[in-house]
This record gives sequence, C-alpha cells and structure tokens, in this order.
Amino acid sequence: MSKILLGIICGLVFGGVSVAMMVPLPLEDKKRAMAGALVNRFSIGFVIGATDLALPGWLNGLLFGLLLSLADAIITKAWLPIMTLGVIGGVMIGMVIGVWGQ
Repeated sequence: MSKILLGIICGLVFGGVSVAMMVPLPLEDKKRAMAGALVNRFSIGFVIGATDLALPGWLNGLLFGLLLSLADAIITKAWLPIMTLGVIGGVMIGMVIGVWGQ
C-alpha cells in the first residue's frame, strides 16, 4: 500500500481513537475540541505517510508526533495527555508505515 494512503488511514483511525477518548470529558466547547483533535491526529498520520526522511519509521513518527502535538499542548496547557498520546500514536503510525508502506 502507498505510504500516503496508509498515512491517511492511520491518521483517521488515530483521530477516531482520540475523539472517542474525549467523549466522557466535560469540555466547554466539546464539538470544537473534538474537531481540533481529529484534525491534529489525522495530520500526524498524513504527514508521516507523506514524508520520506532518512530515519527509521518509529523515529519519523516520534518526531512528527511531538512537533504536531506541541501547538495543541501549548494552547490548552494539557501537556501530558496531548504530548503522550501524540508520541505514542506517532511512533505506532511510523512503525506501521515503515513496515507496510511502499
């Protein structure tokens, strides 16, 4: 499967998981927060699939998971959950694309 298509699929799954984790949270503007999380997590998958850095897949995922999660963490001040989920998801997506992406 192409890396970009695999990145899109992984990003959608990662975004869906992130949104599902937010359902029980009491948020002031839940729809906007969920939409932002979906876009951010989808972007992580898409960018990992679209880039071709000379790095192992997991490291590529770690790099982009950190970078793309940083803005949301700064804005919300929810550093630990946003950065942790971004890193874990980025590494997992990087590994998947590294193994099955062409």
